[in-house]
Amino acid sequence: MKKLKIGIVGLGRLGKVHAKNIAYKIPNAELTAACSIVEAELEFAKSELGVTDVYTDYKEMLAKADIDAVCIVTTSSEHCWQIEAALDAGKHVFSEKPLGVDVAQCKQAEAAVERHPELTFMLGFMRRYDKSYLYAKNLVDKGAIGTPYLVKATGIDPEAAVQGAIRFAKNSGGIFLDMAIHDIDLCRWFLNSDATEVYALGSTFKHPEFKEAGDDETGVAVYKFANGAMAMVHVGRTAPYGYHVETEVVGTEGTIRISAVPEKNLATVYGPAGVCTECVGSFPERFEEAYLTEMEEFVDCVLNKKTPGVNVYDGTKSTAIGYATTEAWKTGKPVKINL
Repeated sequence: MKKLKIGIVGLGRLGKVHAKNIAYKIPNAELTAACSIVEAELEFAKSELGVTDVYTDYKEMLAKADIDAVCIVTTSSEHCWQIEAALDAGKHVFSEKPLGVDVAQCKQAEAAVERHPELTFMLGFMRRYDKSYLYAKNLVDKGAIGTPYLVKATGIDPEAAVQGAIRFAKNSGGIFLDMAIHDIDLCRWFLNSDATEVYALGSTFKHPEFKEAGDDETGVAVYKFANGAMAMVHVGRTAPYGYHVETEVVGTEGTIRISAVPEKNLATVYGPAGVCTECVGSFPERFEEAYLTEMEEFVDCVLNKKTPGVNVYDGTKSTAIGYATTEAWKTGKPVKINL
């Protein structure tokens, strides 16, 4: 069996998820190199993944490592130049979202992808590979709810992780760029259209540190789409019960709700607190299978010369919509979106 040799850059929380999947769960893939500026992450690669070819310099890994492809899981601001460098070095690329932190960066990545049509590029919008979301999308495409005209998306990180969000707030780009990219992508995906106008609000009631950093702990945005459809996105950082991701698609003939209760599993606890369903605790837990499925698709696309379901233009459009949403949040005025 031909194996795709992959080098990974970035071994933080999500990087470790991708690295373990490549190393142990995808038969036709092999993790042959790792890069990080954090020594403990390189030690993890050696001790837990059996990767001995490690680097602190990304360009050195591209030049020296025995790899066919790279998996980029670094800080968002680094993605686009790393995508360009890898493609120019003849490597296939899987990059985590967002594509970039501004549209100019995204255009840089687009140009690199267009220069190398012989190479595969895929962006990691993993929710499109979650079984529940895929099932809902197939129903929508088959007309099960008529014509979809409204998406309501919620994404709230757990209160248990709020201190990390506070530390990152000054450099996050604001709550919508930081948190709403997946929800924006889902709205585009389900409605098969792009947003043309947005109005957004933010608020902070529990952690004033967000305001002090020029950010908010909760945000709400309303979108108008080119085909006349609408969307509402609610993002936050203080869910007291766990990690809450929920999406509702409303059509002319029915409605689909995905993860209406963000349950941990199918168990229900009957006890002194009543009848309770435990909540999933984090995004790696909730989308564990989806992360594996999307990486399997990337490997399959490279080895069998297929086209991935998520491309560089999806990344640019979601980033542009995210920036317009941030402008609407900061100005308190509706913003037209030109894609």
